[in-house]
Amino acid sequence: MMNSKPSWQVALAVLLCAVAMATMPMLAAEATAPMSRGTTSLVIGLIALSGVASFAMFSGIASAAVLFVGAHGAAWLLIAGIAGNEGMARLPYFLLLAAAWLLAWRCVAVLSAIRPVSKQARTLLRLLIPAIFGAWILIIWEGVTRGAGVPFILLPPPSAIAARIAASLPTLAADVRQTIFKAVLFGYIVGCASGFVVAILADRVPFLRRGLLPIGNMVSALPIIGVAPIMVIWFGFEWQSKAAVVIIMTFFPMLVNTVAGLAASGHMERDLMRTYASNYWQTLFKLRLPAAAPFIFNALKINSTLALIGAIVAEFFGTPIVGMGFRISTEIGRMNVDMVWAEIAVAALAGSVFYGVVALIERATTFWHPSVRGGRA
Repeated sequence: MMNSKPSWQVALAVLLCAVAMATMPMLAAEATAPMSRGTTSLVIGLIALSGVASFAMFSGIASAAVLFVGAHGAAWLLIAGIAGNEGMARLPYFLLLAAAWLLAWRCVAVLSAIRPVSKQARTLLRLLIPAIFGAWILIIWEGVTRGAGVPFILLPPPSAIAARIAASLPTLAADVRQTIFKAVLFGYIVGCASGFVVAILADRVPFLRRGLLPIGNMVSALPIIGVAPIMVIWFGFEWQSKAAVVIIMTFFPMLVNTVAGLAASGHMERDLMRTYASNYWQTLFKLRLPAAAPFIFNALKINSTLALIGAIVAEFFGTPIVGMGFRISTEIGRMNVDMVWAEIAVAALAGSVFYGVVALIERATTFWHPSVRGGRA
């Protein structure tokens, strides 16, 4: 059966191509090396033909492949053509960039409608769709900053940030080792573990539960920029003071979520355990902790990002001459914004990996939970 379903994205992309053709050239007259008319025609033809050809495909995969090639090929030609003429782009350039983005949007929509049979294909699709979406954030960022001539000090293009990362790998590695592998990991493990243990005690002792939770709500509202300098005074300028900030930030989310999770098991299940003459600890390990597992992992995922933020911000208030927060505060003072964005990119990547590892452990541990089973369907 042919994939001939109408698409407003493709129709709008073709319309933008027509408007761009009527308002050429794409670069201002002052451009030193104007984009050739043949290249412009190639971009317009690639967008229009790939959009129209996607309707004639016999499968969604083939349609998505045509759209993928058309969108990314057109984007590459546009960004390559603007190189050396930053800030010289006219309206047709941005119209064609928007048309290529619409094709990519349609490609993601087609891929989202595919229901693969094999597990490997489902996994590939789950990775491919967000990868295309994320890539186009970078493509639009690159195309707009170069085409509009956005000042480098305000927003450097992704290519400049990538070049800075490649040229500063030893410095970035030292910063990651200081911030993540020392302060973040230690503070995350200690904060989450102590929050979990105290939650068990608070569940066992009503006095602690009634006294700790209100204090936890208050402490969780403390501003980190107020706590970090105090921790630096108490524990010094090394990573221990940053780990202390991380412990404070991760302790109470784990405490509150674990206490709520321990109360999630139903009365019927608890009554059933009592009929089997189960004591508190048997009920805890066989019923209440498994029922609280989604709450606990929710706290672990929240803390995976809070820990990184806390350590980086704490480094603004005193640290050795290494660390992600130190590098950001120092380089922004020197107006080296590409290095600042390089640190931000590395921090975002590390935080995403950290979150992903916790999410994978959650899926492997709570495979029985309806939310996980539903996510696999």
